[in-house]
Amino acid sequence: MNISKAEQRTLHALARGGRIVTIKDPRGDVVRVECVTREGWVLTACTLEVFRKMRRRRFIASHASAPYAITRTGLEAVRAQVDNR
Repeated sequence: MNISKAEQRTLHALARGGRIVTIKDPRGDVVRVECVTREGWVLTACTLEVFRKMRRRRFIASHASAPYAITRTGLEAVRAQVDNR
């Protein structure tokens, strides 16, 4: 599957336990997103455009008003990366 670098980075962070927190306006529309890694860092590669693209492709989902997390489809789409620790 063809995935951009920003999508790849975001999906990789989500696969390792990160979450996407949405900030909404009074009407309930998403106006800003923050991808928080499991260590608590904010990933800047996750923009509103990338978020909408991944949600449209069903790589991420939210259940019971929880933060967005990676789905099975997203796990299958993400390529393996080496953890440089």
